[in-house]
Amino acid sequence: MASGLVNIRRDVDDKFYRYRMPILLTKIEGKGNGIKTVIPNMSDVSRALSRPPTYPTKFFGCELGAQTTFDEKNDRYIVNGAHDAARLRELLDAFIDKFVLCKTCKNPETDLVITKTETILRNCKACGEHTDIDMRHKLTTFIVKNPPPKTKKGKKGHADAGGGDANPLNPDGGDAGGDDAESDDELTRKIKAEAADLTTETALAGEDWSEDTSPEAVKARIKALEGTLAAASLGDDDGSGEDDADSPYSVLGRWVEENRAGNTSVSIYVKAQELGIEKKHKAVLVLVQALFTDDILDEIPKFAPLFAKMVTSEKHQKALFGGIERFFGYAHPDLIAQVPKVLMALYQADIIEEEVVTNWGTHVSKKYVDKDTSKRVRKASEPFVKWLGEAEDSDEE
Repeated sequence: MASGLVNIRRDVDDKFYRYRMPILLTKIEGKGNGIKTVIPNMSDVSRALSRPPTYPTKFFGCELGAQTTFDEKNDRYIVNGAHDAARLRELLDAFIDKFVLCKTCKNPETDLVITKTETILRNCKACGEHTDIDMRHKLTTFIVKNPPPKTKKGKKGHADAGGGDANPLNPDGGDAGGDDAESDDELTRKIKAEAADLTTETALAGEDWSEDTSPEAVKARIKALEGTLAAASLGDDDGSGEDDADSPYSVLGRWVEENRAGNTSVSIYVKAQELGIEKKHKAVLVLVQALFTDDILDEIPKFAPLFAKMVTSEKHQKALFGGIERFFGYAHPDLIAQVPKVLMALYQADIIEEEVVTNWGTHVSKKYVDKDTSKRVRKASEPFVKWLGEAEDSDEE
């Protein structure tokens, strides 16, 4: 129905700009007091913005002081009164700026997230930032009362696929994330509560924590860690000069190793904040290598809140997989049979997404390890990737 496409950001003149939407159309119906403006392609426009069509329609009503009507079944979105297309397109630009574009990178690849305190955030899939929305606008009340549909990450939809069949990789039926796993909001509250007491000179740092293993094993692991940390910047686009012993990533890795017995999701996140790398995907790569031991399956539920908070984009997920490749490929090749169970634990904790893990499992890469190691780890992941595909088929049926 649309007569053409325009850039979602109208201030961008690039004709090859990848984010485009149908140009907004209007149709005046009725006369006198019953005159109204129908927006026949509102669903198409809203789909391009990843927002329910009721949101921009209601936004128009708020800005124009007019009543709005939604008939979602018949795909009719109406603003009372006669309004020309040019005016509504200007208002649509304002809606996009306030409720779609990331405040940091100005990318429209965002989802709206409503917190427990009924604050609305824009979660950017491009840069990973969570930016706030001006809660003084009248539309925010409507959004809170009519929250956007949740995007399915996969755990619940596929865990129940096929009539609740048992998980082939976890026959006991346990959820690796567990009901006891702290949510992202809970972790944030704990960080705020405990941050004042967590400094580089805490009692935790001063105590002589010892490993449960022999000195030889400790030295071997530290040596392996130093090697992987030194190689951590290979293929990384955070910039060069980050692989020396004094880089924040190396400092974080050593700190995690040295304080292993007292590590918590909160203390590690606060340490990453002190180093200014809590939002960097490379920090995730280092943590996988430094944090986990032979008991990785038992440790994932404990640190799931940490990774749920730090893994905020596809790029972070890929870095996490890079850490997994190094963990099993270099440091713990004897545990490589556990790869499917580790992926299942991360998947059920909503840390990794189906599309990303499937793409990783079926495409060999030399970004984090050599080609042979990459093949070996991905080969070990095949049972989980196969299960994902079967669960998807069952879900569609």
